[in-house]
Amino acid sequence: MDFEPYRGELVAYCYRMLGAFDEAEDVVQETMLRAWRARDRYDGTRASVRTWLYRIATNACLTALEGRGRRPLPSGLGAPSDDPGAPLTPALDIPWLQPFPDARFDMGMRADLRLAWVAAMQVLPPRQRAVLVLREVLEFSAAEVATQLGTTVAAVNSALQRARAALADVGDVVEVAEPDDPEVHAVIQRYMRAFEAADVPALVRLLTDEAVLEMPPVPLWYQGSGDYGLFMHRVFEMRGTGWGVQHLTANGQPALAAYAPEHGGGHRLHTLQVLTVTGGKVAHNVVFADPRVFAAFDLPEQISSDEFPRAR
Repeated sequence: MDFEPYRGELVAYCYRMLGAFDEAEDVVQETMLRAWRARDRYDGTRASVRTWLYRIATNACLTALEGRGRRPLPSGLGAPSDDPGAPLTPALDIPWLQPFPDARFDMGMRADLRLAWVAAMQVLPPRQRAVLVLREVLEFSAAEVATQLGTTVAAVNSALQRARAALADVGDVVEVAEPDDPEVHAVIQRYMRAFEAADVPALVRLLTDEAVLEMPPVPLWYQGSGDYGLFMHRVFEMRGTGWGVQHLTANGQPALAAYAPEHGGGHRLHTLQVLTVTGGKVAHNVVFADPRVFAAFDLPEQISSDEFPRAR
């Protein structure tokens, strides 16, 4: 019995449930081990292998979520800061939401992996979260989900209704264009060129008026192109010019790895940035500086200047 073909979709499912890529990988590995040990008890007349694996994965996720709070982004914890010079003190006691490295798995871009949607999912109770993903994203039947959760079809339908109502305000995230959309690609290329040159006015011209910038594990965040620009001016003053940038995708969104110039030559990994482009402009940038995130994306810590493909 071969479970490996299901690994990628199971990791994506557990990531939606847990909000952390490294935890999702661990839970899927546990799921595979449980399935292997129980393979002699699997009854193919009662459920497909895929449905059976999702039942095991769901139970593993629910166990992992017991007694644990949600994984937020800074914008989910309070009002934006009005001080672009505020201390950048990380809150390491908060289990922050992590991005999903698309390139690690052979999966199509999916709106249900959008960072904003996964962040919104974190406010749901774990069983509602499971019902929403299993029914609406993975399209299991209500009867299958009831079996997976050990409950009734009526309870599944009720949980789905409550989950939909709770997420009604974030329904527009599925309308975000894919990273390979020509307009999105052009905006990202211009953003990369401006970032490499530390050109703050050029960056600001690419932002929506209410653009959001947040930087977990630093809990503060900014809203508005003015404060966004002031903060970027501060970053470039601190780190200098001549940055290097690599184009990636994360959560089915455009992303970039930013490398700061080092004294003596070369560049050192600074941040992974996940961008939301709407209406031809950058509306949201979530900037990650967590080494675990860098590891998930297989990003080298240092890189030479001639290794950067220039933005076109």
